[in-house]
Amino acid sequence: MGWLEWLAHPVAAGAAFAILCLGVVTWLPALAATGHALRAWRTEDDGRTFTGVFRAFGSYLRPLLGHAVASTAGLALLGIDVAFLAGRSGPAAVVLVMLAIGLLVAAVPYHLALAVVAAARPDGSVRTWVPGALWFAFGSVPRGTALLSAAVATPVFSLVVPAGPLLLCASVPVLVGLVILDQTEDDA
Repeated sequence: MGWLEWLAHPVAAGAAFAILCLGVVTWLPALAATGHALRAWRTEDDGRTFTGVFRAFGSYLRPLLGHAVASTAGLALLGIDVAFLAGRSGPAAVVLVMLAIGLLVAAVPYHLALAVVAAARPDGSVRTWVPGALWFAFGSVPRGTALLSAAVATPVFSLVVPAGPLLLCASVPVLVGLVILDQTEDDA
């Protein structure tokens, strides 16, 4: 029955993440707090992942809120660009749509890596988390691909669980990132 905790803890952390994301721009601090709670569960056997996300949220809100607001605005702008340019024809429109989609896709592993690095180094600051996230997401093709694959595959495979995409889409990719980060640090 021990394998059930590998479902229960990510679901509990994902539920807390979903509640904290009701603030719209609080998604990045909530993602880092989710990573913090999942890391505490994995390394310290702390089974309080749901409340752990709420406890950790306060320490990530102030440092990551500005980054989250800028990222939310940028991602919204890129989404609007794609919607606007999708109805246009011509080579310039195709190039701009592909560029916007590429930036949207690159944002996924970067933000997951930022949450993972912040969760692994809670005493750090945004100045140390951002370079670490860039290295973690884009310094190795397998790492970045694994982060992006986890973010894309989780909604598809969690459809069999009621409310699975809502509860697992943030916690499982962060958990994958934490496992990869632990293996990367062990190899170094």
